[in-house]
Amino acid sequence: MTEAAPPRWRIRVRGIVQGVGFRPFVYGLALRFGLAGFVLNDADGVLIEVEGLPAALESFAAALKDERPPLARIESVEREALAPRGETAFAIAHSQAAAHRGTLIAPDSATCDDCLRELFDPADRRFGYPFINCTNCGPRFTIVADVPYDRDKTTMRVFPMCPACRAEYENPLDRRFHAQPNACPACGPSVRFEIAPDQETRRPGDMHDETLLDSRSPGHLDMQFPVDPIAQAAQRLAAGAILAIKGLGGYHLACDALDPAAVGRLRARKRREAKPFALMVATLEDARQLCLVADPEARLLESHRRPIVLLERRPGAPAPDALAPGHAALGLMLPYTPLHHLLLRAFAALAPGRPIGLVMTSGNLSDEPIAYRDEDAIERLAPIADAFLLHNRAILTRCDDTVTRVAAGGEQIFRRSRGYAPAPIELSRALALPVLAYGGHLKNTFCLARGRQAFVSHHIGDLENLETLTSLREGIAHYQRLFDIAPELVAYDLHPGYLATQEALASPVALKVGVQHHHAHIASVIAEHGLAGQVIGVAADGTGYGLDGAIWGCELLVADLAGFTRAGHLAYVPLPGGDQAVRQPWRVAAAYLSQLYGAAFADLDIPFTRALDRARWAVLAQMIARGVNSPPASSLGRLFDAVAALIGLRGEALYEGQAAIELEAIAERDAAPYPFDLADGAPFRIEVGSTLAAIVRDLRGGEAPGRIAGRFHATVAAFLAAGCARARAATGLGVVALSGGVFQNRLLLERLEQQLSGDGFRVYTNRRVPPNDGGLSLGQAAVADERARRGLVQLG
Repeated sequence: MTEAAPPRWRIRVRGIVQGVGFRPFVYGLALRFGLAGFVLNDADGVLIEVEGLPAALESFAAALKDERPPLARIESVEREALAPRGETAFAIAHSQAAAHRGTLIAPDSATCDDCLRELFDPADRRFGYPFINCTNCGPRFTIVADVPYDRDKTTMRVFPMCPACRAEYENPLDRRFHAQPNACPACGPSVRFEIAPDQETRRPGDMHDETLLDSRSPGHLDMQFPVDPIAQAAQRLAAGAILAIKGLGGYHLACDALDPAAVGRLRARKRREAKPFALMVATLEDARQLCLVADPEARLLESHRRPIVLLERRPGAPAPDALAPGHAALGLMLPYTPLHHLLLRAFAALAPGRPIGLVMTSGNLSDEPIAYRDEDAIERLAPIADAFLLHNRAILTRCDDTVTRVAAGGEQIFRRSRGYAPAPIELSRALALPVLAYGGHLKNTFCLARGRQAFVSHHIGDLENLETLTSLREGIAHYQRLFDIAPELVAYDLHPGYLATQEALASPVALKVGVQHHHAHIASVIAEHGLAGQVIGVAADGTGYGLDGAIWGCELLVADLAGFTRAGHLAYVPLPGGDQAVRQPWRVAAAYLSQLYGAAFADLDIPFTRALDRARWAVLAQMIARGVNSPPASSLGRLFDAVAALIGLRGEALYEGQAAIELEAIAERDAAPYPFDLADGAPFRIEVGSTLAAIVRDLRGGEAPGRIAGRFHATVAAFLAAGCARARAATGLGVVALSGGVFQNRLLLERLEQQLSGDGFRVYTNRRVPPNDGGLSLGQAAVADERARRGLVQLG
């Protein structure tokens, strides 16, 4: 008798398993367990066939999941038995293309510790090389044109590898085996330093040091600076210059973060008067010198995703107020490319004895998408930057930095982009049809979804111009190609004026679903957490198109994915001038006071009315009386604006939400709420007349603005919690979903979550997509799918 041949398995691994060292990892496991067969990449992920002893096969299968490479994300592992072949060796086979593609692309990842050691090791052949990477780190999504993920389908295809790099690339036991961006100084991309083309048009006195910064000839540069482009850039930054620096997903505009004059020049040239600047600090210790950093925040900062993390300023830290005017927080990130590490180290040598930080803000003018193509970047950024630090590795997909923070016991994302996209959101069940959701108008993202995977795009931005709209179109086409998704269903916001809505309605896809803005917000939470059945949804933001034609923005909904009923809302107030009221909060404050006191409000003896321009208000009052461009609004964002204006904090805003952000920044943390009322009805109304009357009394009594702001925050948490309790009494529901841009207010979010949890509710918030309009597309896709299942979709 002869022994039976060892069994053979075919194993299919799906997920982020290409470009992350998965094949050499499998190869090493096979050698370790004495197995024969092969592994290869194909359009569905990784395919493995192995044969050997049964116990070895079981150990191999367990190790696939338990010991996976750092950047790998396994969605599923399927296996089936095959007839044994009697093979005695294990091999890595060539990638296979296919008609259908279902593989995933890894997000870009920060430089790993192994590469950093080599980067600063004088004995290493890649010492000081600003494009060092391996299978555990480096560019991925921003350089990929197609799948399977091979070098000829990336922007690295124009850099043939030298013999040394080729040997690493072809060695299955090397950590650079099939690292597609693999390169070295002999064969890879290079960096260069250039003076801005129009620098000679700078006005006298516009530079910090004219002798140092107004050099124009290469000969003069050689006398002033070392040849090393990164050292040249560091010298310029230390002297107060503004640089445009090409990164992973686009250009940054950089300057010395601790130089108030340089920060001021950058604000003036970029036309960014008040929005905060992000900082890149050299080390976690530098971050701790500027901000308070708890352990969860430190883990986020040091993660391979390297987001911008919003952190509370450290009292007395040497950070100019101009970095984030009116904000209690700073947005910090650690370096995530070797070029960043080298630049910050060179800069540190020129600025000893202080925290090392550079402003690293998106390379654009206000409202434009980030520049990422070299010629376009030089043309657009030359009026802002004194010089450029460039490289010749092309960026295929622009990708801004992700912005996140720790709030209410977990991560909360404000902008989901580099390091996070295009990793999919895993859904609790497979979709009925492939879906394309176009998202909203501001902070736009789109969502392509198929099966159980929802690919929420990188941040596109505000759809205010052709450039951003073009970015949306290009992004959709790229995702469709990468993930082989041909949508059969389109979802969009109901607002007829949104460019995203108009794009959706022009789509050739026949099946279309309009999704109400605040329903999409709540649906994003339901989809993200896989919640079943109805929930009480609290959707709070600045603007959303309501079913009654009003501007909604503080809505208590009883909702599931199929639909919703409006259980309650903030009572309406007219917005004189419509969108103008967003930039002029004093208008909303006056409208609220007029609603409460009538025309006599102008005689109230408070600072707001003493400073009121009565002629301007008379015109607006006539508009309200005649119903001209004064839409009714239930917006909680506008109520925050009104209170900020009422207490004298900000009557004019330079960007949406500025007044509310500043109101949170000054608010006392332990204040008691003001009175409010819930008016009966279907839906019930949250009436804040008594709240505003109490604020007026406090103003007349000389109460401190911080105290009033704190009491107002407590009031909002109280009336939202009371609204949820009323909805529970009517429905029996005990699950609350919180979403909308207002919940970027940490004080409100944490206070409300604490009150609801204390009252026995289970509370869910957005964790993997933003609560602001950047998360709308996920909710739209989920709603569209549910309606398709129920036969509620019509040809559009």
